[in-house]
Amino acid sequence: MKRYFIAANWKMNKTIGETKEFLDSFLPMVKDVSGTEVVLAPPFTSLDAAFQKVKGTNVQLSAQDLFWEDKGAYTGEISVAMLLDAGCRHVIIGHSERRQHFGDNDDAVNRKIKAAKKAGLGVIFCVGESLEQREAGKTFDVIRSETEKGLEGVTDENLVVAYEPIWAIGTGKTATTEQAQEVHAFIRKILEDSYGNKAGSIRIIYGGSVTPENVDSLMVCRDVDGALVGGASLKPESFSRIVNFKKEM
Repeated sequence: MKRYFIAANWKMNKTIGETKEFLDSFLPMVKDVSGTEVVLAPPFTSLDAAFQKVKGTNVQLSAQDLFWEDKGAYTGEISVAMLLDAGCRHVIIGHSERRQHFGDNDDAVNRKIKAAKKAGLGVIFCVGESLEQREAGKTFDVIRSETEKGLEGVTDENLVVAYEPIWAIGTGKTATTEQAQEVHAFIRKILEDSYGNKAGSIRIIYGGSVTPENVDSLMVCRDVDGALVGGASLKPESFSRIVNFKKEM
């Protein structure tokens, strides 16, 4: 039976106090969830506060990024060891906002993934095309390039791939179920080419304006194994509804 993966990416939102307040409301709402891994990625400053709340529950902790070196003169960066020490079990790597605003190219993404996996940290690896690339008919070219370069030399264990069409992130636009399924099936074929039968254990999740209103239809898609949620994850009621999505329509 498919085990879904639903993750919240809070980006640069919520103070420590707001994180505690959210979890006090949210955790009781999802305590009976089964068959779905629930993951929360708060900002670095809230990791410890979040961990103190989620430890012993069915909610896991993720970081939003990392640096590939173990330690050193890298002002402002966070290492894998620091994330593990803070209670993280996953890390988001390759998000389009990191690529766009902070210069994370395919090589940097690959180095980060390898560092995370070497230390046993689960990876949520993001790929996705811009509106310009989609309209130019380059979606599959972009997805193949980002996926193959990002995962070069990377094993299949503890890996989640997140398809996040850039044109749907924070815009209110969402890929149709047909668009999402088409790209997810394409990604699965790429993974099968690289990992063979082991590709079946890699979950492919959708991100891009996921809401309580559209999550049910997205989760029905054969190759959609979960969601990476941005804005709709900032309110306990909204995110709990997404976590408790209806598996049949």
